[in-house]
Amino acid sequence: MTTPRGFGIAVTLDDTTITQAASRAETRGYSSFWTNNSPGSDGLHVLRVAGKATSSLNLGVGVIPVHRHPVDEIVQRSGKGTADELPMGRLLLGVGASGPGALALARESIERLRTELGCQVYLAALGPKMCRLAGEVADGVLFNWLTPEYAKQSADIVREGATSAGRPAPRLMTYVRVSLRDDGLERMKKEAARYESIPAYAAHFARMGVGGVDASIAAQDAAEVQERLKAWDGVLDEIVVRSITPNDTLEETLELVEAGAPVQ
Repeated sequence: MTTPRGFGIAVTLDDTTITQAASRAETRGYSSFWTNNSPGSDGLHVLRVAGKATSSLNLGVGVIPVHRHPVDEIVQRSGKGTADELPMGRLLLGVGASGPGALALARESIERLRTELGCQVYLAALGPKMCRLAGEVADGVLFNWLTPEYAKQSADIVREGATSAGRPAPRLMTYVRVSLRDDGLERMKKEAARYESIPAYAAHFARMGVGGVDASIAAQDAAEVQERLKAWDGVLDEIVVRSITPNDTLEETLELVEAGAPVQ
């Protein structure tokens, strides 16, 4: 059985591209629409734009670091209680934490956000400790830069955490970065190198024994994308086709929406 798919874009794309990509993703049968929240950006703005263009897609941000953006700020940015409120019933609010006290901060933030916003809260998890915590407290877990084989190991740790807490396992998802042709591969290499320079991700890649490009799909055409995505079927509850395009244009983004679309 084909695993449900979401589609992900960079937070830096313009509103026209966001609108058309989200609308096309909904039409083509994706389950969710995601963006990141890099420093100086606003992933919730992207979801607000996407939400206005769609009616059924879940809307995910992966992820807002709570060690830089406290809960009160996130609640304010969500528009809770205002005319600009995000569609909470569709919101998959991804959060992450790093540094001293990260586990305790993540636990507290998830509980508060769930209570104050009433949305599903996902936790970004790389290492075993954060995977176990995701199982204990989160509604979902968002993995990143994984191979299907290593994803199974991470998923087992999440499930162990859920079992120890006496609760159902959270929904298991991952970004799968996808590019097309040689110019897309060059962008993918730059993206991978940037992450490989971050200590936490360097340790993550070392645990897996592969680099970022090897944990991604750099394909020549749509047929190859579909064939390689089959490796994820049955591994997790959903995968997010995270688009990596040479120039982040509307045409490139829509091409990847089509290339990675769930088989109807």
